[in-house]
Amino acid sequence: MINRILPEQGAVLAGYAELINRYKLNVILPARFAAISTKHTKYSTDEWQVFTPRHAPDDTLYGHLVFAIRYEGIELAVLKSLFDCISVPNLEEAVLSEPNGIYARRIWFLYEYLQSIQLNIPDIKPRKYVGLIDGKLQYPGPSRPSKRHGINNNLPGVKGFCPLIYRTEKLDKFIEMDLSKKASENMGTVHPDVLMRAASFLLLKDSKASYAIEGETPPHNRAERWGSIIGKAGQSPLSKFGLEGLQKEVITDTRFVHMSYRTEGGFIGTHDRSTNLPIPDHISAKAEDLDILIDGLIDTTALLKDGDYPPVLAATLIAFGFVFIHPFEDGNGRLHRYLLHHTLMETGFTPKEMVFPVSAMILERISEYGQALEAYSKPRLSHIVWRPNDKGNVEVLNETLDLYRFFDATKQAEFLYECVYETVTKVLPQEVDYLQKYDQLKSFINSYIDMPDHMADLLIRFLQQNEGTLSKRAKNKEFFELTEEEVSALENKFNEFFGT
Repeated sequence: MINRILPEQGAVLAGYAELINRYKLNVILPARFAAISTKHTKYSTDEWQVFTPRHAPDDTLYGHLVFAIRYEGIELAVLKSLFDCISVPNLEEAVLSEPNGIYARRIWFLYEYLQSIQLNIPDIKPRKYVGLIDGKLQYPGPSRPSKRHGINNNLPGVKGFCPLIYRTEKLDKFIEMDLSKKASENMGTVHPDVLMRAASFLLLKDSKASYAIEGETPPHNRAERWGSIIGKAGQSPLSKFGLEGLQKEVITDTRFVHMSYRTEGGFIGTHDRSTNLPIPDHISAKAEDLDILIDGLIDTTALLKDGDYPPVLAATLIAFGFVFIHPFEDGNGRLHRYLLHHTLMETGFTPKEMVFPVSAMILERISEYGQALEAYSKPRLSHIVWRPNDKGNVEVLNETLDLYRFFDATKQAEFLYECVYETVTKVLPQEVDYLQKYDQLKSFINSYIDMPDHMADLLIRFLQQNEGTLSKRAKNKEFFELTEEEVSALENKFNEFFGT
């Protein structure tokens, strides 16, 4: 039921809001609802789209369905819940009232697609196909024609897994920037040796950051190993076997962890200190739904791989969808961030021989990351009926499949695009700039003083640590043989290159 205050006195609900109220649908509420004003001014707020009286739909099931799809986009979870509780004859009658209309055809297709039921309606006569998703409202995926309905199914997913992303001004601006091309152009001017070293550093940085997000500090060799795995992301199609193999790479001690898909419930949160009862912040998908959800996620990855669906949006659907499903008992977080790399690389967004240190950017924006995860998890807790079991885990008692396969990923997409933007415009150029300055300083040292490479590297590190000045300890120990004149020249040159 709708519990939001209407945007103005005299306004009435329309579209999804009216359908949810009328049919008492127990669904996650869309980010914005529609209302019809008594005034003749159309406007929007954070929670409402307000339309004029001339936009008012017929006050019928069909009228509000048409209004919703026309002005609010496709909300698969709401539609699935609605279709579950209306009779087939009612739907057939609504569609047959204008069988050739583009909205009737969309509703017809959606009903048969979501319910796996064929209505008693003859195939449409040949005519121009219409897209299911309106690209002005949401980002459409690759088109797959449905001859029966005269519809191009351009959902960016499959029935087992299909989150959607609403078109926003922020996302449109990021997409128009063509950050992949920008990154390639910038790196095209960099010496291959510098580029290789930058890539190596950023790969290790990302690996360490992914562990740090989980509150772990792994041994250097373990971070390097995970970094090498990230570096190979996107080279093979996603599969259940591949995901299980990645989990084994993440979980090195498997004595206390069930490997492969969970066979029980799962949650993220804490336990009550005295009773050990679970206090969930997020409840994972039911174990019996995992095959449907992960198979759907894998099929969606294949669907979006070669199309023109924006790669960062594809990465959002796949990686965030995975972590929300939480298919494994442990290791989901790092696999979630691996899937960001996998999708960006598989779609060709990430330039060859380079890894965008997305995990490092997430670590820098850890509070915003938490908000992006919470935006999904928090509203769902009240829709999941559960009880604790004797292991301190949760047992989900109601059907929850639709909560994980159909959701709005707009907030997560905006967050991820901000991370990618920072990576391309700041992190990559800064690392390349640093290495170029480092090489210039090292070249000066080698020409000024006959010093082994490892000592030159140590000297630069000491200067960095002490903000361009060689410490008294370094001058008295490792570099005691340098004269005051040489130290001054080295410090001046460091500050000339690094601007400190």
